[in-house]
This record gives sequence, C-alpha cells and structure tokens, in this order.
Amino acid sequence: MKTILIIIRGNSGSGKSTVARQLQLLLEDALLVPQDVVRRDMLRVKDTVGNLSVELIKQIALYGMNKVNYVIVEGILNNSKYKTMLTELIDTFEETHVYYHDISLKETIARHKTKPNKNDFGQAELAAWYIAKDFLDLPNEKTISETMTVDETVKMIISDIKTVSKTSEVNLHE
Repeated sequence: MKTILIIIRGNSGSGKSTVARQLQLLLEDALLVPQDVVRRDMLRVKDTVGNLSVELIKQIALYGMNKVNYVIVEGILNNSKYKTMLTELIDTFEETHVYYHDISLKETIARHKTKPNKNDFGQAELAAWYIAKDFLDLPNEKTISETMTVDETVKMIISDIKTVSKTSEVNLHE
C-alpha cells in the first residue's frame, strides 16, 4: 500500500484545520495528525524548539505509512521548530504534497473572529504568534492564498494528488 503524505501549514486562524478536516472526511482511509491535538491536548507542552510534540507528530505520521491511504499532518508547524522533522517525513514517504496558507495578519484576525474558540485568545496573541511568509522553501511547496475558499483549496489538493499520482482515481468516501 502506498501512503500519500499531505502537509498543511499556516498561522493560527488561517483555515488549515478546516481544510485538513474536510480532506479527512473526503479521502478514504485518511489519518489526520493535528499539531494542536498532539501538542496541547495529548502532551500539554509549550510550542518551543525541541518540544515533545515534534517527535510524536513524526511517529504518528510514520505509523500511518503503509497502513492508510493518506496521512494529513496539519498545524502551524513553523519553520524554525518543525522543518527538520517535516523534511524527514517528506524524505520517508514516497509521495508528498506540502501546502502553506499565506494569509495576512488582518485576514487571520478576521477569520479568527468566526471560530468557535474566538474567546480563548485575541488579536494581541494572534499578532504575537504571527510569522509572515513562513515557507519551508521546498520545491514542491504550494501556496494557499487568502482569496481561496475551503472548497477551492480542497479541490486543488485532490487535483494535485491525481496529477502527481498520474491517476484519475483518488480514494474518496462515497
């Protein structure tokens, strides 16, 4: 079984979690590895260099290899803390698709106001966490712009999988 790795990154409030959940619902046999769940909920650690979640995210993703059709790793996953681990995953999986939500701080704040957890933190925290243009600078990294809808983004990712896999068949739930 060939497992396809999909990495979706971006700042808090950029829409990456929504896209990842949509993909998991659409793609048959997909393992979703959300950074927030692993770091905040499972381990309850701060997002510092070398924190325990880096290795656990990698191990969960590797667990899915050759067991499921798709592994979706999603989160802020900023370059300075996660690039080495993400590059190791990319080198391990036969096929990978990497996406970065390139969203302005203004749009990030606007999107955050529509989220169920909008009162958990505010504009000041979003601004402090925000890293502009935090690309991994990989040849296959694609940009998701702030003008793209969730549906457009999901369709683009599925189209990319079809193109790279050279198949019209992407395992979708019926």
